[in-house]
Amino acid sequence: MTSRWTTADIPDQTGRTFVITGANAGLGLESTRALTAAGARVLMACRDTSRAEAARAGLAHPDRGEVVQLDLADLDSVHSAGRILADHRPDVLINNAGLMNIPPSRTAQGHEMQFGVNVLGHFALTEQLVPVLTDRVVWLGSMMHKRGTVDPADLDWTRKKYSPMGVYAATKLACVMLAYEQQRRFDATGSTLKAVAAHPGYSATNLQYRSGSRVQDLAMRVAEKIPFLVQPAERGALPQLYAATVPSVPGGAYVGPDGFGELSGYPKIVESTRASHDRAVAEALWARCEEMAAGR
Repeated sequence: MTSRWTTADIPDQTGRTFVITGANAGLGLESTRALTAAGARVLMACRDTSRAEAARAGLAHPDRGEVVQLDLADLDSVHSAGRILADHRPDVLINNAGLMNIPPSRTAQGHEMQFGVNVLGHFALTEQLVPVLTDRVVWLGSMMHKRGTVDPADLDWTRKKYSPMGVYAATKLACVMLAYEQQRRFDATGSTLKAVAAHPGYSATNLQYRSGSRVQDLAMRVAEKIPFLVQPAERGALPQLYAATVPSVPGGAYVGPDGFGELSGYPKIVESTRASHDRAVAEALWARCEEMAAGR
């Protein structure tokens, strides 16, 4: 691995199809731009199709993008979108979309919103697409996973006091754990598919400004003005692009920036917390996600 891998190093992606959730903005849009520039076809799975179409029209190669409506906060929408996306026989799924630090709310099926979007919706979509994928699944973690705890018996936070950042941290830990658990399952069945996790460091996107607190949102905006602390979205997208396209990335890897504290920099394989490698919790998390995705 080079220390300064960039989009110029993406292997030729001609003939390959990617599904990217939340592809109309932030890291998802930057990934879409980079992959279509490298020759890939990208299925832009987004909640707001008008915004997604506008984003697609702004690509250097708009003909290589296609919008599919997907609302991760509604499992009925996930199942409908999954059927459409599966028909395209994608090679790679990038579970990019997410919510962060939002006031309490619930999905269409009554699940805690951050868990429903960041984890459960992606889990349900992944389960639908795995039978037709040819290469890999990329799960988006975060530096915040280090502050998370996962309780498979209370994924909807009905027993604990709601903490916007606490819930976000838990969902990002869950995503990393699901990537590792999925890789173990691929290995156990002899599948050649890979499950890889990645995190963007601290990247300037609109993800942080939804807390409902003006003071907190202002503090986040001020923090983003500090050059060594925050990197632009196009740099933040590099770890997931590396995880999604570099042939030598092993299944079960975790990719993040190489800079101080993994806040910024260029992609490299990094370490996750001890908790993320807890197999018993990961198995229980997987089983509970299966039940919830099935409506139980």
